[in-house]
Amino acid sequence: MRHQGRIAEWHDDRGFGFITPLNDGTRVFAHIGEFPRELRRPEALDLVSYELCQDERGRPRASKVQFLAPTASRSPGRRSGGDAVSPLAKVAIAVPVVILLVSALVIGRYAGVLLAVYLVVSAITYAVYGMDKSAAQRGEYRTEESALHLLALAGGWPGALLAQQRFHHKNRKRSFQTLFWVTVWLNCAMLILLIGLITSVPG
Repeated sequence: MRHQGRIAEWHDDRGFGFITPLNDGTRVFAHIGEFPRELRRPEALDLVSYELCQDERGRPRASKVQFLAPTASRSPGRRSGGDAVSPLAKVAIAVPVVILLVSALVIGRYAGVLLAVYLVVSAITYAVYGMDKSAAQRGEYRTEESALHLLALAGGWPGALLAQQRFHHKNRKRSFQTLFWVTVWLNCAMLILLIGLITSVPG
C-alpha cells in the first residue's frame, strides 16, 4: 500500500530527511537511497508517495519513494537539472583561479612545483568529498567539516569546487560555504605572501 506525504525536513548533505503523511500521523524517516536516482535531489515541502516499512529497530521508514509533483516546490528560476550559478558566484570562483595562474607565471621556475602541489591536493580533496558523500548516503561515519576546510586551505579548494558541483555536496549549506570561501581567500593570501618572499630573494 502506498502512502502520500510531504517532506517536512531534509538534510541533503547527510542524505536523509523526514516525511509527514498528508492524512496526519507520525512522520517517517526517508533515506536518499529510496528516491529515484535519475531525477533531482529531494527538497523540503516536496510532495511524495511511498511504501511504509520498518528499519531494524522497528521504526517506520519510507521505501520506494516517488515524487508526486517534481517541480511544485521549487523556487522560481531553478531548474530540475541543478542549481544555477549566479554571476557573483562565478566571480568568486574565477578570481582565485586567476590569482593562482598569475602567481605561477610570476614565480617562473617554481611554477611547475606550485601547480603540481595544487593538483595533488585538489585530487585528494576531490576524493575525500566523494567518499564523504557516499558515507552520507549510506549513513556511515562522516569526514569532519574541519578536515574538508583544512584541505581547501592547503590548496585543495579547486578540487573542492569541482566535487561540490559534481556530487552536489556541501554546496547548499550556507555556514559551510561561508567558511569554505574564507579558506579559499586565506590560501590566496598565503600564496601572494609566498610569491613576495620568493621574488624578494636575489636570484
